[in-house]
Amino acid sequence: MPRADSIYVRLPNWVGDACMCLPALELLRREGHPLVLCGRAWAQDLFSGLTGHDGFIALGRSFGENRQTLRRSLAGHGSVRGLIFPNSLSSAALFRLAGIRSAGYRGDGRSLLLSWALPKPHGLHEVEVFYRLAYETLRRWHPGPASRPPEPGKRLALPLTAAHHEHATQTLAQAGITGPFVLLAPIAAGLHHGRPKAWPGFGALAEALGQRGWTCAICPPPHEVAVSRAAVPSATVLPPLSLGAFAALTTHAAAVVCNDSGTSHVAAAAGARQVTLFGVTRRERTGPWSPDAVCLGAEGQWPAVPEVVAAVERLAQGDTA
Repeated sequence: MPRADSIYVRLPNWVGDACMCLPALELLRREGHPLVLCGRAWAQDLFSGLTGHDGFIALGRSFGENRQTLRRSLAGHGSVRGLIFPNSLSSAALFRLAGIRSAGYRGDGRSLLLSWALPKPHGLHEVEVFYRLAYETLRRWHPGPASRPPEPGKRLALPLTAAHHEHATQTLAQAGITGPFVLLAPIAAGLHHGRPKAWPGFGALAEALGQRGWTCAICPPPHEVAVSRAAVPSATVLPPLSLGAFAALTTHAAAVVCNDSGTSHVAAAAGARQVTLFGVTRRERTGPWSPDAVCLGAEGQWPAVPEVVAAVERLAQGDTA
């Protein structure tokens, strides 16, 4: 496969998963492949600072419309191949019916739709799972070089634009936040094995931090504003931001406190100071991919409020131990 050929990359549909693909995308980019990123519309802004890709295709809910969009885009790219990160049957069918020969993990009958069907590894962090797919696919397309890293780096490294940071700074100024603040993300959608993924102590945490002089802020997406206000009544509510601007906002915070959710991975990708809370999920599989992230709690045991307060204050003072 010529190194100059474009690779159509089907991104995951979840924000956290998309962030955890960053090392895999960097591996593809380093080998000289222009990338056409295909995913939900929100990913275009989040990944707008990435270099080395020559397009973004926003995918909606309609399979037929997505197929036509992909087919039209192929007219200007000549010979291409695909890499599919989601495990769904529909994602493999979409690329196949659009005329893109693709690689992906086998399962759920996908092997017949994939030109390169790889066995999915088990017992790895999701970052490693995504990276392994890109690494093993490249080995099949063109063996070598020997210097190709077999494992992802220790950080996600999401490049943010000046516009992202400017938007975040303006939002803080308009809210009257001019000094250090703690960004809280109290919501985690859905259940894990029937149990809520959101830590129940965010309201008490905000009260405790406020008593210590900290400004607490939340910046929920539009559909989570009401429930976020109810979870943290004492926090300053910032207006919803695009994902890129929100990622920049996390870097301006003295600390980000979040559940094991998309916010945790956005903060890790942006290089923010974060405390991620666990109670029903396993950090070994889905925890933030950052050597600096503070992880509290464990599967089956949420951390106590005083423990989180202490971690926030240590982190804000530059101590990650």
